Amino acid sequence: MRKLAPLLFALTLAGPLAAQNKKSATPKIDPVPIIFDTDMGPDYDDVGAITMLHAFADSGKCRILATMASDRYANVAAVLSVFNTYFHRANIPIGVPGANAPDIRDEQHWSDTILARYPHKIKANGEASNAVALYRKVLAAQPDHSVVIVTVGFQTNLAELLKTDRELIKKKVKLLVSMAGAFPKGKEFNIYSDAPAAISVSKGWPTDIIYSGFEIGQKVKTGLPLINNNAIKNSPVKDVFRIGIHHSAEDTHGRMSWDETAVLVAVTGAAPWYTLRHGHIVIDTQGANTWQDATSDNAPHAYLVEALPAATVQQTIDRLIQHQPR
Repeated sequence: MRKLAPLLFALTLAGPLAAQNKKSATPKIDPVPIIFDTDMGPDYDDVGAITMLHAFADSGKCRILATMASDRYANVAAVLSVFNTYFHRANIPIGVPGANAPDIRDEQHWSDTILARYPHKIKANGEASNAVALYRKVLAAQPDHSVVIVTVGFQTNLAELLKTDRELIKKKVKLLVSMAGAFPKGKEFNIYSDAPAAISVSKGWPTDIIYSGFEIGQKVKTGLPLINNNAIKNSPVKDVFRIGIHHSAEDTHGRMSWDETAVLVAVTGAAPWYTLRHGHIVIDTQGANTWQDATSDNAPHAYLVEALPAATVQQTIDRLIQHQPR
C-alpha cells in the first residue's frame, strides 16, 4: 500500500508547485480496451474474471467494450447482465452465440440464485445481440490495433468471426489472450468442448495469441477471503463463490482460478507474473493439444510460464475479486 503521510508532508513544505510538478511527471496510462468472451456458467471462475475486469475498469486500467457469451444456455445473457449491472455498467453490450455453440450450464445452480436476488437489465438471451454481429460493430468503432480480446470459454464466436472478418480482426485487434489448452501438452475443457473452433482460431487468427493453460490456474485457489469478508453484503460475486465453494469438496481451499489469470495478463501484461514461451499450439480433432517451440520470439503463439509463485498471483486475484462497486 502506498504510504501517503510522507508525501503529504513533503507537499506541505514545498507548496503547490511541487505538487504540480509531481502530477505532471506521472505518465498517463491509457485504459486497455477489452472485449470479454466467456462461457459464463459451467464453472464460476468466470465470475471472478468479470469482477476483476470491473475492478480494473474502476481503477482506469481498462475499458470494457462488450461482454460476449460463448455458451448458449438459457439466461446466460441475464447472468452477464447481473454483474454488469452490479458494477454500475448496465449498458455494456452483451452478445450471445449462435445455435452451434455449446449449451452447458452451472451444475450448482448459482445462476438461479443471483438472477432471483439481483437486478439485471437484460432478462433473456433474445434481448441480447448476436455475438458475431456485436464483435463487428464494436471492433469497427475502435482505433486500429488497439483492442485486446480475452476469451475464457469456448472459441466459438471467434471462429465464426474469423470466417468472414479476418481483415477486420487484423486491423483492429492488438492481442488475443485465451484461457485454453494445457502445456506443453494435454486436453482441456475450453478446447475440446468446441474443438473445430479452437483449431480454426489456432490456424487462422491474424494477431498474436497468449494462452493461459490449465496448469497455470490450477495452482491458484481463490475465493475464501471473499466469502469470509463480513463487510461485503448483498454481492452476487460473494454469493456465487459461497455456493460454489460449499458444494465442492475440491474447492475447500478455494476455487482454481483459470479465467482470472487470463484477465490479469490481458490487462496488466504477462510480467511480472509470468514469462512467455513462444511457438505454436497444435490441436487435434478430439481437442487435445501439443506444443511446438519456436526458434525466436516472433512466433504468433505463446503460453504462460510461472515467474512468480502461484501464492503471489493468488493474493492479487483474491484482492481484486473482493472489489466493490463504486
